[in-house]
Amino acid sequence: MAARDKVLSRAVIEGMIAEGNILVIYENRVLRVDAWLPRHPGGDKVVFHMVGRDATDEINAFHSDEARVIARKYQIGHVEGVWKNFIPPIQGGKFRRFEQIDEAVSLTDSSAYTSSDDEVCCTTASSAMADPTLSRTKSASKEEMFGNKETKDKIYAPKVQEIPMSVDLFAEYERKLVERDLEKYPSLDYNTQLSITRKYRELEEKLGREGYFQCTYWGYGRECIRYFTLATLSYYFLRKEWYHTSAFFLGLLWHQITFTAHDAGHHAITHSFFWDNLIGTIVANYIGGLSLGWWKRNHNVHHIVTNDPVHDPDIQHIPFFAVSTKFFGDIFSTYYDRVLKYDGVSRVMIGVQNWMYYPILCFGRFNLYRLSWEYLLLGQGPRRGQAAWFRYFELVGMGVFWYWFGYKLVYQQLPSAGVRIGYVLISHMVTMPLHVQITLSHFAMSTADLGASESFAQKMLRTTMDVDCPAWLDFIHGGLQFQAVHHLFPRMPRHNFRAAQRHVIEFCNDVGVQYCIYGFVEGNKEVIWRLGDIAKQAAIFADCSNHMVQEATATGKTGGK
Repeated sequence: MAARDKVLSRAVIEGMIAEGNILVIYENRVLRVDAWLPRHPGGDKVVFHMVGRDATDEINAFHSDEARVIARKYQIGHVEGVWKNFIPPIQGGKFRRFEQIDEAVSLTDSSAYTSSDDEVCCTTASSAMADPTLSRTKSASKEEMFGNKETKDKIYAPKVQEIPMSVDLFAEYERKLVERDLEKYPSLDYNTQLSITRKYRELEEKLGREGYFQCTYWGYGRECIRYFTLATLSYYFLRKEWYHTSAFFLGLLWHQITFTAHDAGHHAITHSFFWDNLIGTIVANYIGGLSLGWWKRNHNVHHIVTNDPVHDPDIQHIPFFAVSTKFFGDIFSTYYDRVLKYDGVSRVMIGVQNWMYYPILCFGRFNLYRLSWEYLLLGQGPRRGQAAWFRYFELVGMGVFWYWFGYKLVYQQLPSAGVRIGYVLISHMVTMPLHVQITLSHFAMSTADLGASESFAQKMLRTTMDVDCPAWLDFIHGGLQFQAVHHLFPRMPRHNFRAAQRHVIEFCNDVGVQYCIYGFVEGNKEVIWRLGDIAKQAAIFADCSNHMVQEATATGKTGGK
């Protein structure tokens, strides 16, 4: 029997993960992707979040048919029957080694042994514990499956620091948020979530047959005309020495082209890895000064663990913003690999975040420059394969950008330091609506973690909202107003989102999952309300902390007497 045809028990998969193997389940296939990690164009972090889980929907949603064929080459076996997801190591899941599982088998009555998806310690199912071929399969995993061949570039899942819970004071607050979601959304039992998953896959197949994943190139033709017009206007007013007007149109150009870079990063234009990356890098790096590779690494994780305060970098904006009281507990970010300190600056800024939301977003682009350079200089992207050379192409692009914008335009063309500062500030502040658009669809939505049993489709709809607007305003939002549609089908070209929306609404009505949509003004109100509510909780936290310090001080003085 070929290694890939072997049936791997849950216990064997747990033991292999405990030894550092990166295993994911895809269409009941067990994939060992250690060797693929350095080559994965989307980064390694997103893969770590799928270890021990059924990643079928996630892999299909983000990858082309060609990429799926490549993924299947890493098959080392398959599973049978119901697969219950483990909690990945990067999310704090605990996995036992083979010898620990053997010991548990000898000490535990397998017929009475049960496992729970809600347990942080990921145990094995009773059938796996009673598997009489366990020891035989263990040796097969090392000899028959891999031919006793060591992988030189073996990468182990990162060790995660103990993730602190919210401060005890707010445990009840977070618990109520979870309970609200549990009441509001379908049950997390296996049959219910399986039904949602099957209907989601049927919808994806239907949209594929009807051509929704085919690019409307005339849509991008209109975009290119718009880009050329904005660039021409910026250059015209620059020559006329209307510098601030020129800066305004340059900012509008950056605002608009970012949508195309976003599409290219999802391979939603040509569906070709090479051409979409080439287009995206030229647009993002050479014209906009931002790293497409950084965006892909960040954005892919966001799509997988949407709105999770511990894992999603798109809502980790301490010290400026917090959308969950969990940030009051100095949480460890698994994306940034560091503790997000809730320090004195955070206390001040979070207390007024609902008032500072729009002013701070005016300067959001400067932070993207920092993140882009950090990604490129530290080599955080793929280190091998066809994606690796794009790092050097991106570095050249960043140099080209700062040459034409920083040196040729700002330094040489503008007459004084005051004009230069004004030009830079205006051109960057004009892009603020883009940052509002990005945060609008998530800041007001659920940040609760409902566990590993929640289906991909339900999680995307629970943590994302759409923004309603007339069709003639679609170009302003760049397709990002259809975030729920986009999160379900990230490779769908944005010009097809509006037509696909009605199918998503029908799907939501069919499976009983709420489809959230607000007008632009109403959506902004929801975000400001959420930020204000967290600011109030921060004030309560500060008052209680001060009170506890005073009590401790008073007790100490009394004890001293």
